[in-house]
Amino acid sequence: MSRTVAVIFGGVSNENEISVITGTMTCNVLKSGGENVIPVYISQKGDMYAGELLLNVENFKGGGYEKACKAAIACGGIYLFNSHGKVKKHVKADAAVNCCHGGWGEGGAVGGLCAAAGIPFASAGAFESAAFMDKYLTKTVLSALGVKTADYVYIDAPITDTPPNMPDFPVIVKPVNLGSSIGVEKADDLRQLQSALECALIYDRGAIVEKYFENRREINCAAYFADGRVITSECEEAVSSGDILSFEDKYEGGAKSVLPADIPQDMSRLIRQTTQNVYQKLNMRGIVRFDYIISEGEVYLSEINTVPGSLSYYLLSKGFKDFYRVLKDVLNQAEKDFLFYKNKKLLTTGILENVSSKGCKLGRK
Repeated sequence: MSRTVAVIFGGVSNENEISVITGTMTCNVLKSGGENVIPVYISQKGDMYAGELLLNVENFKGGGYEKACKAAIACGGIYLFNSHGKVKKHVKADAAVNCCHGGWGEGGAVGGLCAAAGIPFASAGAFESAAFMDKYLTKTVLSALGVKTADYVYIDAPITDTPPNMPDFPVIVKPVNLGSSIGVEKADDLRQLQSALECALIYDRGAIVEKYFENRREINCAAYFADGRVITSECEEAVSSGDILSFEDKYEGGAKSVLPADIPQDMSRLIRQTTQNVYQKLNMRGIVRFDYIISEGEVYLSEINTVPGSLSYYLLSKGFKDFYRVLKDVLNQAEKDFLFYKNKKLLTTGILENVSSKGCKLGRK
């Protein structure tokens, strides 16, 4: 029997439009596999919409999504409202998949919302989503796990001089909470660093300034959990058209993808093993992509994407039809995890029976 899956995408994020592509793709892959799908779109204003209209990316052009029903996630499913704001119906969701890129959508809020609503969640949880959305916290967590990362400093204000403990030029400047290479710039000297930070601070509260490796190669590896084990993909190399892997490289055909990456077998094993170890140690769930830099024979874990573009289907499958099997696995796992925790005992202490109502009042009469 097919289940009903809520696919949540969009969000108050600079990556809202990219998320629409991932979300509509995921909806249609699930539908092709026989699942019932509820597309749930969060606009950049924070309004939530749901309905069949949102299956087609064409309906997002010119604000066409606003013709769909307003919606809310609660009580194990999706509430749909009519044009007068009255509840039209409530649709139970057997599971949910997060396709929000950036912002609170990727940063843990969607996972928390589904947990509060009692919906099995087939994506990364609130903790890892929040930690890995923040590049400074990513460095902190990976350091605790003994994983090698590039040297960096964190900066949250304009500068007049080179910051202490900063890696030698050239460096790369990354807004701490953004993705899709938005606001990412290479700086070869202090003037360029000041300009890059000024740009980054327009978008975000801070930035990391990280060592830039001249002879760098960017390698990606995706992972998910199903049937008691972490499955990792082959390593992919993303070859940029310039000094950095830009937004245009990622989404406008500027980059070249080499899959599997032409790297030594021992390096490929190290990357896949590191991916598996980090995923496993943090008890992660859902499809997650790990981005590495290799330079001069060393491997550095750069970023972890808990909602990767297109859910990394191209790393985990041979095509959309094959990708349904992966989504089915993570959905099945989400339902198993949900039942596991649902069967845990909730303690009721009875302490309220002995608390006087007078003890809860403020002030005196």
